[in-house]
Amino acid sequence: QVQLVESGGGLVQAGGSLRLSCAASGRTFSDYTMGWFRQAPGKEREFVAVISRSGDSTSYAESVKGRFTISRDNAKNTVYLQMNSVNAEDTAVYYCAAVKGGSRWILPRDKDRYDYWGQGTQVTVSS
Repeated sequence: QVQLVESGGGLVQAGGSLRLSCAASGRTFSDYTMGWFRQAPGKEREFVAVISRSGDSTSYAESVKGRFTISRDNAKNTVYLQMNSVNAEDTAVYYCAAVKGGSRWILPRDKDRYDYWGQGTQVTVSS
């Protein structure tokens, strides 16, 4: 089992920045590809970003490319999502997720590929 706990959400003004963190425990963190997803009210949970096990490869949804950055610190068992230039469309509950294995060429975007999920953290962007 892998336990994931997100933090760092909150209220931010449009154009501002926020950094989300996701702390993992229970298994060897570096064995897992890590992803961030988000879910706005009335919408499906959607892919945001993913990072390979070693952190040498990343992939982003088009809607956040150039504004968000995913990173990880395997020594701290933590994955991050730096959110810059946020807008109202970024308002959602943000979830981190883990799937065992993968490589720098295999970065899943399908939420059904992930085995473990955090409880989510709310991000609200005010205009």
